[in-house]
Amino acid sequence: MPVTVPRERVETLAKRLPEMPDTRRWRYVEKWGLPEYDAELISSSREMADYYEATVAVYNQPKVVGNWVMGELARLLNQEHIEFSELKIKPDALAKMLSLIDAGTISGKIAKTVFEEMFFSGKDPQAIVAEKGLVQISDTSELEDMARRIIEANPQSVADYRTGKEQALKFLIGQMMKESKGRANPTSVNDILKQQLAKER
Repeated sequence: MPVTVPRERVETLAKRLPEMPDTRRWRYVEKWGLPEYDAELISSSREMADYYEATVAVYNQPKVVGNWVMGELARLLNQEHIEFSELKIKPDALAKMLSLIDAGTISGKIAKTVFEEMFFSGKDPQAIVAEKGLVQISDTSELEDMARRIIEANPQSVADYRTGKEQALKFLIGQMMKESKGRANPTSVNDILKQQLAKER
């Protein structure tokens, strides 16, 4: 005699089953707009996919989260031979750090330093930024003073820039980033240097 299982029971059991990688991959591409390669890589590991989704749930930027999970996070996990179950960075902490970038509190470059400290210590990203003095410099007057010092200290690069050598501007930008220890707002640095170079003619 055949056994009949109520539809509701079947649906309940189906919901309890873990989502298959192919289903997740399709959802990442169709719903969140991830490139197929990224979606396949993330969905190939259940732990990575779970972590990724938990982060996206509190920071709704799927592509940005994907880049960090596949990039810095995967690199450190492989380098230190650590499993996701041992990871000290919780999804909400990663989301918090990404929000600091959005707010202009830290730069993308500094974020990598903060992230690495979070990885090894499990500390809160805001606490790390405060302790290490990593807040991004966006104050115009401070950046203008810095730009003037850099221009004065590098007359040859200034002369090269004025003859049309764009590489010279990149060098000067690099000098400002070096002096600020990576804390200067990169977009502001570019604009302010150009303004100061125009004034100095």
